[in-house]
Amino acid sequence: MKTDEPSICYEAHGNLYLNITNQCSADCYFCIRNQGERLYGYNLWLKKDPSEKEIIAELEKHDLKKYKEIVFTGFGEPTARFDELLAVTRWLKAKEAYVRLDTNGHGQLINPGINVVDCLVDAGLDAVSVSLNAESAEIYDSICKPCYQNAYGALLKFAEESKEAGLYVRFSVVNVPEIDTEKCSQIARDMGVDFRIRG
Repeated sequence: MKTDEPSICYEAHGNLYLNITNQCSADCYFCIRNQGERLYGYNLWLKKDPSEKEIIAELEKHDLKKYKEIVFTGFGEPTARFDELLAVTRWLKAKEAYVRLDTNGHGQLINPGINVVDCLVDAGLDAVSVSLNAESAEIYDSICKPCYQNAYGALLKFAEESKEAGLYVRFSVVNVPEIDTEKCSQIARDMGVDFRIRG
């Protein structure tokens, strides 16, 4: 249900999306959150990060079987809440849901003490969509302004390791003038993963 209260769960495209944090390790100039607090009519600007129990309580209000995918995404980077991400993924997999993570690929930089991909696979995650958003590190740093050094290399490594671990992997880019979508598509082809241009 759409309200003025911040939403943890929101529906679109036959999927149920999970907005579990507004924290992010990048500041992409084209990010939807720089254009307002709402998406698909839902307020996604959280007053605080929800706990694992609060996320699951919201999920329990939905018939999970009617959605194609349950997707961790929203106004922040889900791997910034890695413990909650893993716990909720396990809960969803126990309900036989198909679970995808939309990510900027910085998870290993954000969580340096653990093997992020192994943890995601162990939790049962099915798929990752990684925001590539540039054909080179220089362009990426210029338009995405990551707070970590070597973030572009880290996201490429995350995607490669995810593919090797058996996860479905897709690169996505936004359609803005600074990004050469054909070169980005070639990066995806070279890695053997799918590719999508976002609006």
